[in-house]
Amino acid sequence: MSPLKPQATYDDFARLDIRIGKVVEVQPFPRARNPSYKVGVDVDAGRIMWSSAQITNYEPAALVGALVVCICNLGPKNIAGFTSELLILGARDAGGHVIVLGPRSEVAVGEPVF
Repeated sequence: MSPLKPQATYDDFARLDIRIGKVVEVQPFPRARNPSYKVGVDVDAGRIMWSSAQITNYEPAALVGALVVCICNLGPKNIAGFTSELLILGARDAGGHVIVLGPRSEVAVGEPVF
């Protein structure tokens, strides 16, 4: 079991823009150090936002159309020459594969997570 991280305040959490997004495009990302995709996500921000995501245990076709939970305001990060703008949340299963987090029922794109 891993220890808990130091306590954060509610204001720390409230500063995060966590939204429901819909995957609209998945592209290969061979330049990434770890196996990854370039993933385009609609989070109702007026444009598609992109993420470098280590979720290659999924076939691209299985991801397109999926609802995912994203943090949209961590700031851009350059990954192997690609600008990753948001973080798609996930957790590892017992086999070490990243499982993408998403709502259990249909939720509108852009809906805030709280």
